[in-house]
Amino acid sequence: MSDATTNLLLPYLLASQAQKHVTLNESLRLLDGLVQMAVIDRDLTAPPVSPADGDRYIVSAGATGDWEGWDLSVALHVDGIWTRLAPRPGWRAWIDDEGLLLVWDGAAWVSILPTELQSMALLGIGTAADASNPFSAKLNAALWTARTAAEGGTGDLFYTMNKEAVSDDLGLTLQTGYVTKVLLGLFGSDNLRLAVSDDGNTFFDAFTVDRLTGIIEQPRLPRFKGYTNYDNYVGVDTWTKIAINNTDFNGQSAFDATNNYFIAPVDGTYLFGATLLFKTNGSTSSRMRGRLVLNGSSEIRGSFGENSGAHVSEATALWLQTMVALGAGDTVELQGYFRAADGYFAADHTSFWGTKIG
Repeated sequence: MSDATTNLLLPYLLASQAQKHVTLNESLRLLDGLVQMAVIDRDLTAPPVSPADGDRYIVSAGATGDWEGWDLSVALHVDGIWTRLAPRPGWRAWIDDEGLLLVWDGAAWVSILPTELQSMALLGIGTAADASNPFSAKLNAALWTARTAAEGGTGDLFYTMNKEAVSDDLGLTLQTGYVTKVLLGLFGSDNLRLAVSDDGNTFFDAFTVDRLTGIIEQPRLPRFKGYTNYDNYVGVDTWTKIAINNTDFNGQSAFDATNNYFIAPVDGTYLFGATLLFKTNGSTSSRMRGRLVLNGSSEIRGSFGENSGAHVSEATALWLQTMVALGAGDTVELQGYFRAADGYFAADHTSFWGTKIG
């Protein structure tokens, strides 16, 4: 029969043994040192100068003095002497000065925390992951930073997302109250798309980028080009709205062909232009003018133009162009004027156009 326990090597009380209390106390001393083990430090190679009773250390490699030959063992100080506790696989120790829990694996003290996380089915940080969201995090901030060259890295950082086929979706969804407000990515194609929504159901494309050309398309950009389909008569010395009653295109229905003006759908900076083509009504000295007018009353600075020379019917033209800041709901219209003789602004070739640029 062995005189010590199998796992902790605690001495047994033997039948013929004298002073059994000595053996019992030795076992209790060892138990007190081993159970719920917390060591002060694991970096010392020599005993501290003034240890307290019950202090424990994991001896560092290259031990000297009373610890010589005890490398990686647990040193227990009780009743003024150091006792060596040789670790066995599975022993655990809390390292006070590092806040770290280690386990003896038979050759070294190693962290019980995994150094690699592989093939995990679920991972939740601050919240519970589930089958729909196998990786879930509930945080107030997150940081991805490159491993520097000094740390053995390259200094670069790439975040890669991949989808299986062109027709699949790949992107970021930005939400408020779990209602999707923004989609950014490759949706049903390999062209980049940014779309926005108010309710999470109906989305409007803010822009798309063609993967083959890099050309950006803004399908929701307010822009139009309109023209008049009849000759607009204008009398002498009277600013008159030109009836731009048809459009070649009309993004966001921003141009009101019934009222013959553009309506700004949102605040922003807009660029406008117009062409006025003269058509005679009896005199070629009509001295035509043109301008763009804000909200039916104010001439937009920089939009005024005049052709004062002799006119040629359906050949003499006036071009206008200007940029202006508008608020949502502001209107812009084209007006014409003759200051010497009346005339017409010709059908089909008298036009008005505009677009939001900022």
